[in-house]
Amino acid sequence: MSTVSDLDLENLFQPAWAQGKSEANRFEKFTGNEGVKPERSFSGKPGERRAPRRDGGGGGGFGGGGGGRPGGPPRSGGGSKFGGGDRKPSAGFSRGGDRRDDRRDQRPPAPAPLPDLLVSFVPDEKGVEQLARQIRVTGRAYPLFQIAQLILQKPERYSVTLGVKKKSDGTAVQPLIVCALDDSPWLNEDDAVAHVLKHHFGTFYQAERTATEPPKGVYTFVAQCGVSGVILGPPNHHDYQNQLRKLHTERFSRMPFDMFKERVKIVKDEAVVKKWVEDQSFKTEYVCLNVAEPLKLPNLEEVEKHFRATHKDSIIKAVDTHKVEGVPSRTLKCGDLQRLIRSEWEGQKHFPLVLATKLSQQFANHGLQFFKVNKTITHVAVARPQFLDLDSTPVSDNIKRIVEFINTNAKCTRRKLVEALAPSPTVIAIKPPTAEPVEGAAATEAPAATAPADTTTPEQTAIIVDLHWLIHQGHVLEFADARMETAKRPAPKPVKQPKPTVEKTPTEETENTLTEVTAEVAAPPVAAVVAETPAPVVETPVAEVAPVVEPVVAAPTETPAEAGTPPA
Repeated sequence: MSTVSDLDLENLFQPAWAQGKSEANRFEKFTGNEGVKPERSFSGKPGERRAPRRDGGGGGGFGGGGGGRPGGPPRSGGGSKFGGGDRKPSAGFSRGGDRRDDRRDQRPPAPAPLPDLLVSFVPDEKGVEQLARQIRVTGRAYPLFQIAQLILQKPERYSVTLGVKKKSDGTAVQPLIVCALDDSPWLNEDDAVAHVLKHHFGTFYQAERTATEPPKGVYTFVAQCGVSGVILGPPNHHDYQNQLRKLHTERFSRMPFDMFKERVKIVKDEAVVKKWVEDQSFKTEYVCLNVAEPLKLPNLEEVEKHFRATHKDSIIKAVDTHKVEGVPSRTLKCGDLQRLIRSEWEGQKHFPLVLATKLSQQFANHGLQFFKVNKTITHVAVARPQFLDLDSTPVSDNIKRIVEFINTNAKCTRRKLVEALAPSPTVIAIKPPTAEPVEGAAATEAPAATAPADTTTPEQTAIIVDLHWLIHQGHVLEFADARMETAKRPAPKPVKQPKPTVEKTPTEETENTLTEVTAEVAAPPVAAVVAETPAPVVETPVAEVAPVVEPVVAAPTETPAEAGTPPA
């Protein structure tokens, strides 16, 4: 019986290169330089590096030449499979140059810029009216921006208004076109005309098919669009290029024409070829409707020309503003306008400033008031906060009790207030007395009396009426979460401090008085000034006043200065 005691499992489960030296080196006679004269010999000793050759060969690795394995013969071209020799390095492992990511060429193209139009979200007037009625009935104060966010959640609650921006010369930065048939907005006339001819074609034109001669010749294959499946005809047909250009313009204008041509395939199916031949055996003409004289047009190009000349001005018009309801605004035919509305909606969803501004105007028209809590959050309510001074304002006892209870109880609610000031009476169910049981009859238990339904007591009604008055006067604020607070005392207005007066010396007072007298003398007659000027005020010599007084006074008079001068 064999045993496994002599098996070294630890060594056997290791890779071959780690299991120890082999009995014989099969490559000991190869140096790797057969057929090439090296610059110096290579002994093959461990730790010795092979010098690179001048022709690009040499050691292996990402940049060296030589064989694909140590000690192997050199590959053709003197380079390794990783880019040695004359081969160019790969894009991801280039040495001495910049790394280049080829995936950048596969990135999708940048989206087109959004149209330069004004977009505003307007709340539905009927919904705002119902909200205002609820605020007036409940008396609660609601955050304005939270109401705006609730309106934006569903498109039925708002409408979208598109507006045109004007340049300095009065022209539109981006025109806004509206189709009168379905009120759809567009950015240019070409898209609007294409929309009318595609979705409202039967309103203006009617197609008629008449038999004609089939195309001559034998056709074994036709070209077919690989995207839409439209049969374009044989590539050698005289009308093939026109059909190709027409299909690209009408349905795939956003795709590059060369890319569109690559999607066209050649089909040799007899059924497909026969269908094209049958289509070419009929001629389609278009009869004009809603015109004074009957007219037939041979192709769609003539139909478009006729529509532009006859119906465009009455159907397609340029406007400055256009209103779109909320639900249709999410499915507009114009993709750029839909992207613009979606982008504006995403911006307003987190901070609806424009919608809140319009909402505040609508609430103000319904008589509601606005105030800020802690100078940050704007609320809408039936009244603004008005402080009630119980010391100077005569009020009833119930009102005093209500205000004091709210002030002393944080997070007070209406239910807590009513139960504290006018508690509900406790109803005790009492069983009515039962008759004595009769002998031989089964004993029956009489049902308990039913407690009366909950009713509001007169005291509670009085509390509710007084609380209603306080809320509608702004003395008490009841918020959306049922929490109540009283209006705070307004901060006193800062008193302007009077400017400090500076005491003037007698010399400064004399100079100021002289300046005032001189200014008054220049305006009225000198005789009046002399008569009204008191004697003790003027202390200047007569010589200084004489040049001003003497030319005007007709007769000599006694001046105050002369009257107060003692005789010599």
